[in-house]
Amino acid sequence: MAAAPDVRTAGAIRAAIAAGDLSAVEVCRGCLDRIDGDDGHLNAMTVVLREEALARAAEVDAHRREWHDLPLLGVPITVKDVICTRGQPTTAASRILRGFRPSYDATVVTRLRAAGAVIVGKTNCDEFAMGSSTEHSAYGPTRNPWAPDRTPGGSSGGAAAAVAARFAPVSIASDTGGSVRQPAAFCGVVGLKPTYGRVSRYGLLAFGSSLDQIGPLTLTVADAAAVLAVIAGPDPFDATSAGAPATALADAPCGHARGLRIGVPRRLLEASEAGLDPEVRAAFETALKAIGDAGAEIVDATLPHAAYSVPAYYLVAPAEASSNLARYDGVRYGVRAGTAEEVGDGAAGLARMYERTRHGGFGAEVKRRIMLGTYALSAGYYDAYYRKAQQVRSLIRDDYDRAFADAGIDVVATPTTPTPAFRLGERAEDPLAMYLGDVFTVSANLTGLPAVSLPAGRTAAGLPVGFQLTGRPFDEATLFRVGDVLERAAPWWQEAPPRTGATNPGAGVG
Repeated sequence: MAAAPDVRTAGAIRAAIAAGDLSAVEVCRGCLDRIDGDDGHLNAMTVVLREEALARAAEVDAHRREWHDLPLLGVPITVKDVICTRGQPTTAASRILRGFRPSYDATVVTRLRAAGAVIVGKTNCDEFAMGSSTEHSAYGPTRNPWAPDRTPGGSSGGAAAAVAARFAPVSIASDTGGSVRQPAAFCGVVGLKPTYGRVSRYGLLAFGSSLDQIGPLTLTVADAAAVLAVIAGPDPFDATSAGAPATALADAPCGHARGLRIGVPRRLLEASEAGLDPEVRAAFETALKAIGDAGAEIVDATLPHAAYSVPAYYLVAPAEASSNLARYDGVRYGVRAGTAEEVGDGAAGLARMYERTRHGGFGAEVKRRIMLGTYALSAGYYDAYYRKAQQVRSLIRDDYDRAFADAGIDVVATPTTPTPAFRLGERAEDPLAMYLGDVFTVSANLTGLPAVSLPAGRTAAGLPVGFQLTGRPFDEATLFRVGDVLERAAPWWQEAPPRTGATNPGAGVG
């Protein structure tokens, strides 16, 4: 498989700039030109920071000698529109935050800048990261670079599409139930959800606080490891961040899997509700064989409660969203609906302002999840639904703990998604079908475990297929090691999707 001439990984860009073979401005301008040429059709970006990015790239060039060792020197990066960037729009793809410009950077953004990165823009997503198709966005849907009539996945569809389309070699996004990994699978890139607490959530607009985690989308495993090493680590601004060291992550890829036990939950794969597509299953088995050929032992994994992960997740996540989104009321920031003359004075007027703001500001999917969560937390239903879901969550984590400790499994392998990318609009009227597509991804969020999606081939129609690995807590290094084996066996990242250059702008926040 020959590499496309314009394919450049973050590692290759950083090395070329450090050596003086390329200028950061040259690299940045190339990414910006590609965005200008293709994003009118893909709609992956919510804002492009052209002037700021070029100024930052010029700064990198001016300091190249003294910044020579920075791990992301001059590397262009996009950031999902749920992560705060100081003075720049951060809207969560929602009308309710139209015009909001935070006064601070998220911790991950601060660390990326300190590592020499150049942020070129913000990426489209499902509103407040609630969705699996990037169709629930006030900016309009994002299109899959491999098949523009299909979804790039969600909620980080813009981030995955931006990497696949070579707008930038790295995107930083969030994963609450698969929102990094499912788009990575649909767009044929690498997507990592780190261990809960590995990366600070300070500056991330919260969806589900016990589930959210920030992670990278990249072209290669080595790039994912390098980026994680930069953004990981404790943060005094996030009490849930952990102090686990991340210094050896970039050295994890080694080319073999000898001595590792890879567990496969065959019962979960065979469950009828998963609806596993035959081509996805075939790609999964091929990837599994490649890992076995590299020295790993493939064994059965017993995860009896994993089949209940979707209903448990869709009680816990909406409940946390219901609480977190209560802050968007039109009082402190964002959009306010209705003047004082229109809504009236006193408590009644305040209530009308709240109602108008939230009714007009939130989209249908966000409203659906707020209502589901409020219902699950309400008196008389809390024990039957929310508490029960938390108990099931504990059982799922216990299953993984036993698989790792008692069965000696190092990594659990599944497909990332049961199907390849579906057509835009195909599941818009069937939320349950959309939710069931998360059957393989939500367990990692419920348990807090690290998981990565890796490119594992294409269907006969040319649609990418993802292969998922879930690891022990804070053992992303083993995920990178196994992922590197698969990437060497079949370097799918070297193939870029065809460029369209068409113009079809998104709806915009209105």
